[in-house]
Formats: sequence, structure tokens, C-alpha cells
Amino acid sequence: MGTVVALYRYPVKSMLGEAVIAATVTESGLSGDRVYAVLDGTGAVGSAKHPRKWGQLLRCRSRFDESDAVRVVLPDGTALPVEDPDLDGELSALLGRRVFVSAVVPEQSRLERAVPAYEGGVPEAVRESATVDATGESITTGGVAPGTFFDFGRVHLVTTAALDRMRTVYPAGDFDARRFRPNLVVNTLDGPGFPEDAWVGSRLRVGEALFRVLVPTPRCVIPTLGHDELPPDPGIMRAVARDHRIPVFDLGRLSCLGVYLDVLEAGTVRVGDPITLEATGRPRDPL
Repeated sequence: MGTVVALYRYPVKSMLGEAVIAATVTESGLSGDRVYAVLDGTGAVGSAKHPRKWGQLLRCRSRFDESDAVRVVLPDGTALPVEDPDLDGELSALLGRRVFVSAVVPEQSRLERAVPAYEGGVPEAVRESATVDATGESITTGGVAPGTFFDFGRVHLVTTAALDRMRTVYPAGDFDARRFRPNLVVNTLDGPGFPEDAWVGSRLRVGEALFRVLVPTPRCVIPTLGHDELPPDPGIMRAVARDHRIPVFDLGRLSCLGVYLDVLEAGTVRVGDPITLEATGRPRDPL
């Protein structure tokens, strides 16, 4: 039977997050996940998908403390409550321009993404409309999911089978799940491959919670960046692009690893919980 082997939440978007043993799942996703973001005066939402502009955020860690308040640990080890006004100054110095932390999603929010050179990194139609910004990076601009700081799905799942597959494709790469910033890491007991591709449109019972599998997760440049002790590795996404480009909506064949989930029923999910796939309302064999 397949099980949940890791749970992660990221209280501040694009910062390192924290591993947890159990998480409450609401209609909005894992409780405490992406509840804050770093913004600038233009309405841009801080995302390491544009590394030249926001990549330094990955040197910070956001976590809940013992009083259930969010703290940000800066690169020098200083930990400040997310509501501390000094935090805005520290992050502004780190990023080289004035920024601030907010729990409020701007009405005219913008999410900027660097355009990777390899095929499948963005839809070709989007690549053709990319512009070069002041950093010299070719970028595309979109928005976050309405009323949230999520890019799309409320929950992101990665399987150990997919990570194992990529290790066979690119043995020199370190396919640590943390590079892909999942909420759920699931061991399906399958050999290397992408079993989650077949789950799209199905319902997934995980512990007490029930999810709908929405779509494969198109990957950006973030897995290639340094994460904590994991060094940068541009070969990570080139390997995914070579091995697993699949259709996503009407956007063409994109480089994907993982799947986005929507929440159908709230509940608690714990490390070690079994997962069960339901195709049309009837449980299938446990994974």
C-alpha cells in the first residue's frame, strides 16, 4: 500500500519551508501554507521563478514557532516574527530594493517567471510573447490563483517513483524532493516512472482528506536553484524536459513532475497515512 512519506508547508511563498508530521487540510490547502508573500510596490508577488529578482528568498526559511506564529529565519540566522516591521527592512536589504511581507493578495497582483532555454519550460506561445525586464532576464507575467498566493493548485504532490525515474535519467543529479517544493511526498511502491500521470481527473483519499487530481505540474527553474544545503544544478530541469514532456490543458507538451490537487474534503493528513485512488466514486485498489 502506498503511503505519505513526507509533508511540507511553506508559510511564506518562495522561502524554504518546514517538514511536519501532520497537517490540517482545509478547502484552501494545508493550513499555514503560503499564507504570506513578499511584495514590492509594483504589485509583483515574490517568486523565485524569477531568480534574478527574487531568488534570494530561497536563502530564507519560514516556519511556525511554538506559539503558532510565523517566523522568518534570515541567511545570517536571525529569526524575526513575520509581523515585525524590521523584517521588511532586512528583506529589502537582501533583495536590493524596497519590499514588504503581506498576508493580503493585491488585487492587481503579478507573478513573473523566467523563461528557460530548454523546450517544454513554458508554452511556445508564451515564449513568443516574453519580454526582457530590467534584470536582463526574459520573463513572462501572469497572476496567482484568485485570492491566494498559490500559482495554481492548492496542494502539490510528488511521488517517489517519479524521483526514482529521474535518478535513472540523470544519475549525477540530486533529485531530493525538496527541490520541487511539494506538500505531499507519496511512496506508491511502484518502480521508477510517473504513476501520477494516470491519476488526473480521479479522487485521491489521503488520511482523512479527499482530493481531486487536477493536472500534472509544469516545472519552472526553481528545482535547479540552491535549496538549503542542496547546490544549484541546471541539469535537473533539462533532464525532466528530455524525459517527461506531456500535454497540459491546451498549452502543449510541458516539462512536468508531480501533480496539483484540489481539496474536496477537509481533514488531517499524517506521515504514514495510506493513499487510495478513486476513479469514479468507487475506491480502487490501494496504491
